[in-house]
Amino acid sequence: MRHSLVRDGVVAGVIGATAVALWFLGVDMLYAHAFATPAALGRGLLRLLGPPGMEGTVTFVVAYTIFHFLAFIAAGLLVSVIVYWAQSAPTVLAGAMMLFVVFEIGFYGMSSALQESPFLGALGWAQVATGNLIAALVMGTYMWRSHPELKGELNYALGGGEMQ
Repeated sequence: MRHSLVRDGVVAGVIGATAVALWFLGVDMLYAHAFATPAALGRGLLRLLGPPGMEGTVTFVVAYTIFHFLAFIAAGLLVSVIVYWAQSAPTVLAGAMMLFVVFEIGFYGMSSALQESPFLGALGWAQVATGNLIAALVMGTYMWRSHPELKGELNYALGGGEMQ
């Protein structure tokens, strides 16, 4: 199957965004408050863009969902660029992995610090961290399966050996 950088990035982003959305829908349903998470995050997002108006829950959910998917598509495009770049420079994967670990640690720290924020409400850092981990796993799995050459490139990048 032929792949394109943009197609792979968009698909990875949509898969990641959907996985996180389903995770939070499940968490919200567990607490009997369907769509509470995107509504709270949408409320916070719209507050950043201007003073509150007469928006309702549906507006908050739709606004945040659009933002959520666009953000994940951007992240998917970044992952896709790294995967395509690794075809000619496999060592870029080692740097990308280190950057990913630093980003994840920073993300977990930020989520923990914002746990008591009025924007997040009762949304716990562990739930956010789990959602982020789920997204990383599904996006990574998609790229790994779509690009079987990544195994050799990663072995080369991490081990310094020759690609197989």
